[in-house]
Amino acid sequence: MFPKPKSGILPNTHEFEVTPLVKPTGFREYDARWWFGHPASDKPPELNLMGVQALGMGLGTLIQQLGAGPGIVVGHDFRSYSMSIKHALTSGLMAAGAQVHDIGMALSPTAYFAQFELDVASVAMVTASHNDNGWSGVKMGCERPLTFGPDEMGQLRDIVLSGEWKLKPGGSYQFIEGFAERYIEALSTHKPFTRKIRAIAACGNGTAGAFAPRVLEKLGIDVIHMDTELDHTFPNYNPNPEDMTMLHAMRDRVLETGADVALGFDGDGDRCGIVDNEGEEIFADKVGVMLARDISAQYPGSKFVADVKSTGLFLTDPVLAEHGAKTDYWKTGHSYIKRRVHELGAIAGFEKSGHFFFNEPIGRGYDDGIVTAIAVCDMLERNPDKSMADLRRALPVTYGSPSMSPHCADETKYDVVDRVVKRFEAMQKDGETVAGQGIRDLVTVNGVRVVAEDGTWGLVRASSNEPKLVVVVESPVSDKRKIEMFDAVDSILRENPEVGDYNQGL
Repeated sequence: MFPKPKSGILPNTHEFEVTPLVKPTGFREYDARWWFGHPASDKPPELNLMGVQALGMGLGTLIQQLGAGPGIVVGHDFRSYSMSIKHALTSGLMAAGAQVHDIGMALSPTAYFAQFELDVASVAMVTASHNDNGWSGVKMGCERPLTFGPDEMGQLRDIVLSGEWKLKPGGSYQFIEGFAERYIEALSTHKPFTRKIRAIAACGNGTAGAFAPRVLEKLGIDVIHMDTELDHTFPNYNPNPEDMTMLHAMRDRVLETGADVALGFDGDGDRCGIVDNEGEEIFADKVGVMLARDISAQYPGSKFVADVKSTGLFLTDPVLAEHGAKTDYWKTGHSYIKRRVHELGAIAGFEKSGHFFFNEPIGRGYDDGIVTAIAVCDMLERNPDKSMADLRRALPVTYGSPSMSPHCADETKYDVVDRVVKRFEAMQKDGETVAGQGIRDLVTVNGVRVVAEDGTWGLVRASSNEPKLVVVVESPVSDKRKIEMFDAVDSILRENPEVGDYNQGL
C-alpha cells in the first residue's frame, strides 16, 4: 500500500524518506509546478521523489479514466534533477498500468510531436520551463494537441492527494532511441530559405541549445550561436525570452554582429522571443500582430486568438481589418489558448509570453518555439526588401510594458485578484476615473483588463505557474499615458498587503 501524500514534510528527516510530499498548490490551472529544492536556498521543498511517484500513479489512473488508454509519452528538460523526476514519474505511471514511451531529453514540443509521431494519446513532459533552478513540474495532456486545463488538473489533484489511484498490472516501459533526431528531421523538411538570413539563436544554456540551432542551420539560415552550450546552472540568465535580461543580452549581440534577427528560446523550447536587426526588443504580442498580418495576407479572413495580456492592435490594426482578419481575446495560459484555437478553428493563437500556436498548414496546433522562429523567417522571406525593423515600424505605434510580476503567495493570489476585480467593478459602477479618465470597458475573462476612454489599458491577473501576479499596461496615445495607467493599477494593488515587489519595472 503506497502512502497517501502529505504537505509540509521537511527534508533530512525520516518522514521525508518514507512519505510522499506533494504541496496542493503545485496543481496549477494548466500544468503542475513545484519547488523541488536547491542547495543555495533554504526554502523547504514542496515535492519529493515519492511525491512524484504518487503523481505518476494519479496521472496513470486519470488518463485511463478519461478514455485515453494506457499509452503515454514522457520526456525531460535539461535540469540537474529532471531525469530523476521523470524516472520517479515513470515508476508511478507503470504502477497504474501505463505503457510509457520515453523519448529522453526533449523540448516540450518534441514531446507533443511524439504524440503524433508515435501515435500515443497522452504526454507528460517534466519541465520547469523558464522558472529558476530548484523548480520542477509536468506539462500533461491526453487529447492531442491539447494539454490539461483546470478540470483535468482538478481531477488529478483530487486523485493524488486522496490516494485514490487505481494500481494494476500491465505497465510497460520503452525507450525511444534517437527520437530527438526524428523531431529535428521533421522540422527540417520545411523548404530551405532563399533569402540570406543571419539569425542569432539565443538559448540561455537551456534545452533548446541542442535543437534550435541545428534545425535553423538545416534550413539554410546563417546561425550565430548565443549561449547554446547546455549548462543547467544557467550561468548568464534564466532562459526566458519574456524577461528583459535575456532580451537585452540578445539586443547587445545583434548590435555587435549585425544579425538580421535574434531568436530567443525558453528553457523547454515552446516559446520564442524576438529582437530585430536594429536591436529593438519586440514584445511577443507585437510579433504576433506582425505574423497575423503576414498570415492573413495569404489566407484572407483568417481567425486568430490572443491572450488578454496582448496588445489591442489585434482589434484596431487597419491591415488586419483590410485582410478581413478576426481576433478573439481569451484567457492567458498555454492550455487555454491552445484549446481556444482548436475550438474556433483559428489558424493561429498568440500569447504575450511568446507561446504561439499554429494550426495547419503551419503547425499542428501546439506551441513550438522553433516553428515560431521558422514562421518569423518565412515572413522575412516573403518581404525580401524589408528588414525586421521595417516590419516592426509598419505597425501602428503603441506604448506597451513587459509582463511585470509582483510577488504574491500561491495561497492568496487568487483572492487578491478577486478583490481587485471587485474594486474596479465598483469604480466603474460609481463613475470613478482610472488614470484620469472614465472606464470604457472591463474585461474579466482572466483577472481584469481595465480600459480607459482613450484606449489605454491595464491588466491584473494571477500567474498560473508561480507565486506572483501579472501586470501589463499599454497605451495607444503616449508613454506618459502608459505610466499613468501603471500608477493607477499599482495603487489599487497596493491596497492589498499581500502584494510584494515587482520582478522588473517599466
